[in-house]
Amino acid sequence: MTRSRRVLSLCWVTVLTVGLARPSEAQTAISTPTAATPVPPLTDEDRRAAFPDLDSHELHEGVLRSYVLLDQFEWQYGRHRSGLLWNSRAWVGGDRNRVWLRTEGDGEGRNQIRGDVHALFGRAISPWWDVVAGLRQDVGNGPGRTWAAIGIQGLSPYWFELEATAYVGSSGRTRARVEAEYELRLTQRLLLQPRVEVETNGKADPDAGLGTGTSTLDVGMRLRYEIRREIAPYLGFTWSRAFFASDAIGSNSEKVGGPRLAAGLRVWF
Repeated sequence: MTRSRRVLSLCWVTVLTVGLARPSEAQTAISTPTAATPVPPLTDEDRRAAFPDLDSHELHEGVLRSYVLLDQFEWQYGRHRSGLLWNSRAWVGGDRNRVWLRTEGDGEGRNQIRGDVHALFGRAISPWWDVVAGLRQDVGNGPGRTWAAIGIQGLSPYWFELEATAYVGSSGRTRARVEAEYELRLTQRLLLQPRVEVETNGKADPDAGLGTGTSTLDVGMRLRYEIRREIAPYLGFTWSRAFFASDAIGSNSEKVGGPRLAAGLRVWF
């Protein structure tokens, strides 16, 4: 009996081994995937679509654009002196070469307005900086000086907007102006803009009431609300000082500078 059981067990082991080694037709049909649609051969058009020519970039040198910014157009109120102030710039041109127009000034009345107008050619030397050169004409009350101008303008690290310009005039006169401003976005529509402007002279100009060294210093802080991106009324506070003032201006510090409140409008298009 024991020998019969051993023979029977050996038979079962053989059957199971053969069954595992030779799967059934059903198992073969399940495990073997059905043939899919044949993949079409790769063409040159497919290769061009997968690997486009990235070196060729279309430049916009032939496109003429323009931009006008009335950065400050405001009425300033001081204890002893109030008046209008403006600061505007515009350009027309392409990505690299542009013609720039600038103007800024202030005044208490029709006969007390003093300002300047720039006509400059600008060339981009990097994605963030332009070199400009041209002419500046002083207008309004005071001597109408004409200056040759050269400078640099752009966006410095940490998003400070800088504008530095040097001037050379007749009789060996030289001047320089540096402006810096920063825009701190408090909300999507509310922005705080601190601004500093310094102007210096290399040679005294008695007719304009200016001596050698720093002639004017203006520090301001303006809070504006953008009704639209292009239109933003604002309120601000400024402190200014004119050094080496002539007798026509007077020696009173309130007349040559001091704190003021400002209300104005900023527009660009």
